[in-house]
Amino acid sequence: MPEQMSITLPRELANAVRAKVTAGQYANESAVISESLHALFEHENALEHWLHAEVAPALDALKADPSRARTAGQVRARLAAARTGAQ
Repeated sequence: MPEQMSITLPRELANAVRAKVTAGQYANESAVISESLHALFEHENALEHWLHAEVAPALDALKADPSRARTAGQVRARLAAARTGAQ
């Protein structure tokens, strides 16, 4: 069951919400906010999954074998070489 809330938005965001409704993209302001929150939650879930699935294992591997670490300069050089080779 929907629950009514009162929120305060910065003028820029309030104008953006109204513009979406005025353009006919949403039926009302609540629909804009609701869909925006769903997108935020989806983004947060994807980020959390990435952290657990890719970042944490990479960090664990680096802790287990610190010789795998690269300096920022080494990473930049490798990216530059890859970019040059791809062109």
